[in-house]
Amino acid sequence: MKHYELITFTLRVRTTAQALACLEPVLRDASGVLIGCWASEIGELNQVAVLRGFADETQRQAERERYLLAHDAFGIEALLLDMHVEDYTLFPFVEPLPPGRHGPFYELRVYNLIPSGLAPTLAGWEQAIRARTADGYSPVHAAFYATCGRTPRYLHIWPYASLEQRLEVRTRAVANGVWPPDNSGPQLREMRSGIFLPAAFSPLQ
Repeated sequence: MKHYELITFTLRVRTTAQALACLEPVLRDASGVLIGCWASEIGELNQVAVLRGFADETQRQAERERYLLAHDAFGIEALLLDMHVEDYTLFPFVEPLPPGRHGPFYELRVYNLIPSGLAPTLAGWEQAIRARTADGYSPVHAAFYATCGRTPRYLHIWPYASLEQRLEVRTRAVANGVWPPDNSGPQLREMRSGIFLPAAFSPLQ
């Protein structure tokens, strides 16, 4: 798959568990492939992130039209404060992790780039990602560049067994010169991240 969609739901306080229970049957039956569903733990709270993949742009757009025109398409309208939808394309040289237990802590990082920053970012990642995900460091689920909204920007998703592992691996990768990729700094404008935990039904755990 090449075409992906990330929906971020912002929910009323203390309704996340209720929202996840409503989302499970809807996401199970909807078009596209559910990749992951997570609830925010650190960062902006009361959010649920849903990552789905689609065979092509036609399928993604058909699903978009379905839920935009439906009444309470995800079954959480009474709990919902905001819904943010983003389109992404997979980095061509990154193979996403398969469904399974890779976390349970998932860091979703989004970087806004300078106008010409995407091509050198891709080049740097292609050169460095093999070393960063080698034995002794940690895997990346995947990385995607945005094709809508504020561009260029990209999303990368990293699973960790614990927050302590995250800190140790990231610190060691920098100290060893494995990460970040060469020439990545000059391409960056803003960076943000959040730590998310998977829903019980999420294919990525």
